[in-house]
Amino acid sequence: MGKRPLLEKIMAAILAEIKSRMLLPRPSREDGDEDDPRAELVRRLQEYERFKQAAEDVDELPRMGRDVFQAEAGAGNRQVVRLPPEVQLPDLISAFQDVIKRASMYAHHHVQLESLSVRERMSSVLDRVRASHFTRFSDLFTVEEGRMGVVVTFLAILELSKESLLEITQAEAFAPIHVKAAGSAEAVPEQATGT
Repeated sequence: MGKRPLLEKIMAAILAEIKSRMLLPRPSREDGDEDDPRAELVRRLQEYERFKQAAEDVDELPRMGRDVFQAEAGAGNRQVVRLPPEVQLPDLISAFQDVIKRASMYAHHHVQLESLSVRERMSSVLDRVRASHFTRFSDLFTVEEGRMGVVVTFLAILELSKESLLEITQAEAFAPIHVKAAGSAEAVPEQATGT
């Protein structure tokens, strides 16, 4: 809006100049070629029309923030909770095989009848684990009992897990497996702890 009155003032000044030139007597030229003051005005008006048309053409182009808007998407406040990987049965069996190997070193050649009960071993395992901290899976086995004792303990652990009395987890894939009594949310110990 500020440019329009300025343009009008300029045009008014040019018209006043042309009018004053036309009122003044004109000196005669020898070559007979006189400049018409109106020709200058026509030239300037044509130039003004070209610029006005160019400005209108530019104004019709799509403009960012007026016709086109940049898409934005906010992520919001999201907290990422990193859950430890689930312990799969093959991982549990692999850990059990390691315990079996160690138990086989204590195998005796004489036959002895042992009365082992899975229910009694379940109570024994629950006494050894706490809800407040993790116990390493392999520490629940007494390898001196031999294969039979290790198998009964393994069955007791599986039964307790099935009844949701034990939580079995590991910090990452191929890390040691840890066990704790159900009911507490404590972080899984890192592999480097060596417990």
